[in-house]
Amino acid sequence: MRISVSSDMDEPVARALADVLRERGHEVRVHGALSPGDDPQWAVCSEAAARDVADGRADQAVVCCWTGTGASIAANKVPGVRAALCTDAYTADGARRWNDANVLALSLRLTSVPLLHEILDAWFAGRPSDDPEDRANVDRTPRLDRVRTGA
Repeated sequence: MRISVSSDMDEPVARALADVLRERGHEVRVHGALSPGDDPQWAVCSEAAARDVADGRADQAVVCCWTGTGASIAANKVPGVRAALCTDAYTADGARRWNDANVLALSLRLTSVPLLHEILDAWFAGRPSDDPEDRANVDRTPRLDRVRTGA
């Protein structure tokens, strides 16, 4: 799987994230503080990773900042992106299952390397629900993008 990763800080858990994804066999594209010369601002690098997903250069993305909140806000501004801030495995599983999230947002402050493994395990094991109500909610989100952009 092609995964775009961004972080506004070159923190040990951000480096571990990219390494763990590679170890799991994913093709990783990095942005922000993890890529020398990139703009490390959370809004800039989170947008870049989210655009990789929206434009088809990546299947999914993981965006990181100190709290994870700014990264998730910036990613969710990109039409077609459904970013979820996950601080535990249960939330990651639910985000994939009920929300068909395609971008995982993580807090650099709260996420330890052992917790990172748990969250990634749940994220990648999670599959989008086939329940009609769940699908209807997910299918509604692109219309929200059009309302916001006036398209």
